[in-house]
Amino acid sequence: MSANNYTTTGSLSYLLPPTDGSRAYTHINADSLTGKHGRNWSEAPHVLHIKNVRGSENQYTLDNAGFQFGRQASKHTRFLNDDEVEAEYYPECVELIKKLTGASSAVIFDHTIRRRRPGQVDDGPQTRQPVTFVHVDQTTASSVARVHRHLPASEAPALLKRRFQIINLWRPISNTVLEWPLALCDFRSVDVKRDLVPVALIYPDREGETYGVKFDKAHSWNYMKGMEPDEFVLIKCFDSVQDGSVAILSPHTAFEDPNSPEGAPLRESIEIRALVFYDY
Repeated sequence: MSANNYTTTGSLSYLLPPTDGSRAYTHINADSLTGKHGRNWSEAPHVLHIKNVRGSENQYTLDNAGFQFGRQASKHTRFLNDDEVEAEYYPECVELIKKLTGASSAVIFDHTIRRRRPGQVDDGPQTRQPVTFVHVDQTTASSVARVHRHLPASEAPALLKRRFQIINLWRPISNTVLEWPLALCDFRSVDVKRDLVPVALIYPDREGETYGVKFDKAHSWNYMKGMEPDEFVLIKCFDSVQDGSVAILSPHTAFEDPNSPEGAPLRESIEIRALVFYDY
């Protein structure tokens, strides 16, 4: 089998920070015509090799790479109603995360369903498109804030004294992902201090924070070709253990695969985001 069967290429969009050195921000008030958000930073595309890890996916774990693939069919298959997703899909995701990580508890705080629809404006929860920008969903500050926001005030201080993580569980829905798959950057190729730039997300009533990522040719990009609805990937967005013993996070982005077959079904996926707690 040729090397081309194991790699593809993709144009990945990296962060260019504000030129004046100011704090990067995005206003979350998308223009209803363009879907664009007000911001003070820009993007730069880089065409890179992206390794297909199918067949060797067991080499990548949450602790060494920041992501981990698996296979377990979801009992919930409709993904058409948010209340049903929360009532039926959330509990099985909690149990799956606990089983795979050894965590004592997991609290899902939101989910996003993405259905690629060319030409449709991404301006609301029901019209989310794949994210085509290299990013990490949380920073340390926003991760701690999530614990305070989603857990009772009486419990948060004790939880923050022990190990906790934020983990996304991403899976295809409806069909196999053959176009606009998800690319994941191996944490071992990331320079945390140099590559990551906090970006403030400014909502009308609060602020959040994510990481944009500056380009580095050392980044090792990976995907699993043809992910099916009974397959999933766990993506680490934060880990309170930051002593160098484990991966802290994994930058990720959707990308246009030039090897996608013509007429492939449009990508549809769901990601849940969970606070994951340990007893140590």
